[in-house]
Amino acid sequence: MRKNGKEQMSLGLVLFNLFIVFVGIGLVVPVMPSFAKELHLSGETVGYLISAFAFAQLLVSPITGVWVDTIGRKKMIVLGLFFFSFSELLFGLGNQVWILFLSRILGGISGAFIMPAVITYIADRTSLENRAKVLGYQAAAISSGFIIGPGLGGLIAELGIRAPFFFAAGFAFIAAFISLFFLQESVSKEQIEKNRAGKIRTDFFAEMRKSLHSVYFVPFLIVFVLSFGLAAYEMMFSLFVDSKFGFTAKDIAVIITVGSISGVVAQIAIFEKLVDKFGEKKLIHGSLLMAAIFILATVFVNSYWGILVVTCIVFFACDLLRPAVTTLLSKMAGENQGFVSGMNSTYTSLGIIVGPAVGGILFDLNIHVPYLFAAVVLFAAFVMSVSWKGNARMQH
Repeated sequence: MRKNGKEQMSLGLVLFNLFIVFVGIGLVVPVMPSFAKELHLSGETVGYLISAFAFAQLLVSPITGVWVDTIGRKKMIVLGLFFFSFSELLFGLGNQVWILFLSRILGGISGAFIMPAVITYIADRTSLENRAKVLGYQAAAISSGFIIGPGLGGLIAELGIRAPFFFAAGFAFIAAFISLFFLQESVSKEQIEKNRAGKIRTDFFAEMRKSLHSVYFVPFLIVFVLSFGLAAYEMMFSLFVDSKFGFTAKDIAVIITVGSISGVVAQIAIFEKLVDKFGEKKLIHGSLLMAAIFILATVFVNSYWGILVVTCIVFFACDLLRPAVTTLLSKMAGENQGFVSGMNSTYTSLGIIVGPAVGGILFDLNIHVPYLFAAVVLFAAFVMSVSWKGNARMQH
């Protein structure tokens, strides 16, 4: 499939929008210790606050998934960016816990508008031949945004702990306007009308039950564990190093930014080569084991440089794992691309909901327990993935 310049620009713009959203999601991390102290929040409340975003996204996604086909990809992306901009502005202005929760819920709704629209847009614009490469770029946009967000937030927080949210609001607002004028719709008006006439509403619980008994269940479970482990690790990270070492927002920003670079380099530069050499399944096994070992190591290191090295390796492992699972699922899916991509997003959201919530509760018991628990969960996923035989056609 040949792409003209406008199509390539639109695809790049969509990936950039995805990056912006995940930067905004991550911005909260380095300033959470300051927010927690200012508003007297427990670790449990912080965990719930972070989970609220993914919870709202999960609840609204079945509806917005239908709207992507009946309204169009472009409108959903633009509306989602405007919603996201407002939610970040609200968080920056908020001085009561309920306002912060409202902001995160609105942010989750915006994510439910943007994520399925972007995934479908990319599917519209890519051929099977370049699917793995573009999925690698998509994963890199998500991961780099999700991990660079905290680093960027920590640097901007030098201007004040609310500054990162005003920055994110402005950035998303500008992205919405650029998309409004320059993003091409990837589906025809005729197809949208046809979808409106014949669209069947998805039963969320029926889809979940179907996923539990499908051949995709083990990869879905790995998606959940990855999201759970990374969300628990990253979202509790700032509270952990603030409590244990007294790190500043800037210290946290530097560590997470350096870690993010290692992960993004892994996805863009070496992911395809590793898949060609080892196949998706072996890459998944190795990444899960590496992530489990070095999340466990976080408990035992006692220096700034030790934390920096361990964090880089954890992000590196997780940023290879995410596109490896996504590519495996895409190759397995065949004619079930819609169901598989939808469930991929669902299990990701579930992990991001449960990870910070559990991590926050465990953090209040002992600051080391969230990491011990995350390491055990990832190791269990490693054992499960190794024992999973799968299907011959699923092998690379």
